[in-house]
Amino acid sequence: MRDERDGDAAAIAALTTRAFALAEHASGTEAAIVDALRAAGALTLSLVAVEDGAIVGHVALSPVRIDGAAGGWFGLGPLSVDPARQRRGIGAGLVEAAIARLRASGAAGCVLFGDPAYYRRFGFTSDPTLHYGDAPSPYFQNLPLAGPAARGQVSYHPAFDAG
Repeated sequence: MRDERDGDAAAIAALTTRAFALAEHASGTEAAIVDALRAAGALTLSLVAVEDGAIVGHVALSPVRIDGAAGGWFGLGPLSVDPARQRRGIGAGLVEAAIARLRASGAAGCVLFGDPAYYRRFGFTSDPTLHYGDAPSPYFQNLPLAGPAARGQVSYHPAFDAG
C-alpha cells in the first residue's frame, strides 16, 4: 500500500467505476466524488493497494463537519477494490492503514456510510446522536480516535454532490 501518486488518478477512477458498477448501494458517482475531492484539495488521504504494478484497491478520506464546524473528523470513502480481487483482505488492509494514519495524525475520529457487518471489525459503531441526513442509523457509523465521541449532524465536502 502506498499514497496516491501523480499519474494515478485515471487508474483510481477506472477501478472505482468497476468496483461500484454492480454494487447495490452505489450511486454511480463514486469516481466523480474522488476526482472532485482531489480537484478541491480536499482529498486528505488517498491510499492505493498495488499488485503486480496495477492499482487494485483505493480508499479516500476527506474532512467532514459536525453541526457546521470543523473538528478533526474525517469521512472514509469511497473504498474500492477490483471486483476480481475482492474478499482477499485488500479492502480491510486499506481501512486499517487509513485508520492508523488518522490516529497518527491526531484526528478526532472517522465516519462512514457502509455495511455494519463489514466495518464493525475495525471498531466502527452506529450512534443515533451522530447522524447524516436521513441515512439509516445502522449504516452511518463512526469511530472516535481522540477525545470524546461527536454528536450532531455530519456534512461531507460539497464534492460528494459531484456527478
